[in-house]
Amino acid sequence: MNISTEWITLVTSLPARNTTARMRLWRAVKALGAATLRDGVYLLPSTDSTGEGLRALANDVRAADGSAEVLLVTATGEQGESFRALFGRTDDYAALIAATREKGQDEKSLRRLMRDFDTLAAIDYFPGEAREQARAALAELAARLSPGEPSTIHGNLRRLASSDYSGRTWATRKHLWVDRMASAWLIRRFIDRKAKFLWLDAPAVCPAKALGFDFDGATFTHIDGRVTFEVLAASFGLEADVAIARIGAIVHCLDVGGVPVPEAAGIEAVLAGLRATVPDDDKLLTAAGRIFDSLYRNYQQES
Repeated sequence: MNISTEWITLVTSLPARNTTARMRLWRAVKALGAATLRDGVYLLPSTDSTGEGLRALANDVRAADGSAEVLLVTATGEQGESFRALFGRTDDYAALIAATREKGQDEKSLRRLMRDFDTLAAIDYFPGEAREQARAALAELAARLSPGEPSTIHGNLRRLASSDYSGRTWATRKHLWVDRMASAWLIRRFIDRKAKFLWLDAPAVCPAKALGFDFDGATFTHIDGRVTFEVLAASFGLEADVAIARIGAIVHCLDVGGVPVPEAAGIEAVLAGLRATVPDDDKLLTAAGRIFDSLYRNYQQES
């Protein structure tokens, strides 16, 4: 299906008295990134996901005693171009780029901007240069706020035996945040119970015999879209553990964005509070470890 000429519309009518249903519909079409052609008529490029989304909204409207129809539309030439222009996201990306350059930005601001970018990208049906510029601006801000943050590399994961990694020295950047906290917890909890940790001022000072993690050039770092926690879990055969996989989804969401996880914001707030009140990384790991232990036990019970 050609996304530039095939479109899908939702035509609705709701009772004037049902303001709750009207507000719910407005929020839902906004979340889908739909364009409003007129009151009650909404437009999206036709794809499997947009069709599913509008059909779900049509069902909601009917359940609220309204009427709704989902129609396929073909638009070519000037009409197609005018429809496409309704979905331009350049101004939104420009605002996000400007926000990355404001004074006083911190890591909390970065995480918020990353979530904003993910939300915007999800409804950017005709991505172009503006999205890549925004992605680059976020990467620049991350580099300024957290020097040494790893970039993703391409490579194959090797299956390793934890018995070969007992009693080792592991090293990562100091001032731990979520991926480094969770990775250190995973190492000590499941990979090397006798692990010793070094907190580095910079990756360049990592001792040759130490196992580095979560920085460029480290033994364990981001690979093919996986954050360090996920790489460690996969390397040591832990990814089949449902509880670890669920923690990995939270770590991924908080570290690099992507698929939202409902409980991630709460975990982020707790870990940020710990980081603000426990400046010593050894003590911080102990405190954060209790959080991850509790998460692990909870997810085990649910599975």
